[in-house]
Amino acid sequence: MNNRGYTLIELSVVVLLVGMMLLIAVPRVRDSLLNDELKAATRRFIGAARELQNESVREQTDTILHIDLNQPAIWSYPADTTAEKRAELRKGAVRLPGGVRIVDVRQADDVRKTEGEAVVRFFRRGYTTPTVIHLAKDDRVVTLVFNPFLRTVTVYEKDVDFSFNPEE
Repeated sequence: MNNRGYTLIELSVVVLLVGMMLLIAVPRVRDSLLNDELKAATRRFIGAARELQNESVREQTDTILHIDLNQPAIWSYPADTTAEKRAELRKGAVRLPGGVRIVDVRQADDVRKTEGEAVVRFFRRGYTTPTVIHLAKDDRVVTLVFNPFLRTVTVYEKDVDFSFNPEE
């Protein structure tokens, strides 16, 4: 009699080995996904953009995402906010995770800002000021492209030299 198959002991050993490999691998993968500060900053920008786009359309008011390249930090407010209120909202700015810096911000006028402040305007009709933001940590760079009419932010895991000039 030729019974081909695996014994319960063989199956148990394989399950035990697979379980041990997962026990070692899962925390490392989870940490690299959750603790990656550059990805966290990217998610913060994307989340802010989605929230402000929806708020602008819902409330029928233009909204501003204010970016401080020197800090680096972001905050938002309705476009008709007074200067005093903007200064107050600035105190609650969300700082980007440690080590992440905003390399530059480029908008439709093709002026590349590397310091100071920039704004991205979300209009009540659903479109956005075309903007490219480069974020960096150590030797890694992420490019965020705010698409003006698609209501999306495209993310590139590399430095993309993006121009709004149609002749280029």
